[in-house]
Amino acid sequence: MAASPHVLVTGGAGFIGSHFTRLLLEQHPDYRVTVLDALTYAGSRANLRAVEGHPGFRFVQGDICDQEIVAEAMQGCDWVVNFAAETHVDRSIVAPGAFLKTDVEGTFVLLEAAKTANISRFIQISTDEVYGEARAPDGRSRPSLETDALMPRSPYAASKAGADRLAYSYWATYGLPVAITRCSNNYGSHQYPEKQLPLFIVNALQDRPLPIYGTGQNTRDWIHVRDHCAALEALLHAPAELVEGQVFNIGGGAERSILQNAEAVLEILGKPQSLLRFVPDRPGHVLRHAVDSTKLRQTLSWEPEVPFEEGLRQTISWYASQHTWLDDILARRNTFLERALALGASATQQDQTRGKEAEKGT
Repeated sequence: MAASPHVLVTGGAGFIGSHFTRLLLEQHPDYRVTVLDALTYAGSRANLRAVEGHPGFRFVQGDICDQEIVAEAMQGCDWVVNFAAETHVDRSIVAPGAFLKTDVEGTFVLLEAAKTANISRFIQISTDEVYGEARAPDGRSRPSLETDALMPRSPYAASKAGADRLAYSYWATYGLPVAITRCSNNYGSHQYPEKQLPLFIVNALQDRPLPIYGTGQNTRDWIHVRDHCAALEALLHAPAELVEGQVFNIGGGAERSILQNAEAVLEILGKPQSLLRFVPDRPGHVLRHAVDSTKLRQTLSWEPEVPFEEGLRQTISWYASQHTWLDDILARRNTFLERALALGASATQQDQTRGKEAEKGT
């Protein structure tokens, strides 16, 4: 590869994709990066403001299911990193069709284009959700290994599992140089506030209840988004014999329950515990997601660097100071987001209504 690499980052205006784009151009200012993003509800050009003036940066608005746009965006590229996806479990329960289209069909379009364009590295961003419950074949609870069976428990997880295996098949069948990553829950700045931590932060900042699913004991392994992106950057540059055709778990080693996270947000912000609000559990809610990242650590000597407590404080500080970014998100009046933010308040209203009915003897 004589010239500096040209990287196509799909979904690069979203949370993790924009962090990866910024990190790549920070560490490799001579690189060219094309971001392809449909700018759906979770994507924003504001997430890329820091690199908009970079001479090697180009933005293309378009859907990864559109073959013509994908071919145009991929023209002249050496590497592809596919972040583009519908990603929220709760949304997939309500409207699964969009997840199948973007996550599976869109990945197919990208793989076909990459095969035609002779792409020299294709990283498919999967998720630990594909494993379902983190457990050994005998049923013991333990972090998931790359060799564990895929047992997705939501339409989102199933769509990502389909894309994951489709990408692998293009390596096995066509020799496309694919590497697949399955990461645990990410957190950090620029995350759309329908997800757990930013939702808790935004609600706490505005003195609204924090909705806790079920008992709040469901746990996830958390990783700071910059640590995730550092792992991806290492995979992008690793020797082919170490990574192609391989699956790598990426985790931060910080397992925490929903309730622990909610309580931590309130403590850091000095808000009362009375803002905690338990709401009905969601269907198919996995009790434990966690991954064993030993393979990645041993292969590339990668280690997460941001302790959860420090990263959470940084994240809360960012949301507290980014009034314009947050106001722009809220001004879009996304119905699903508004319902998510008001979920705890709705539970409170329901409790109050039940209390009044009990007093009346109804």
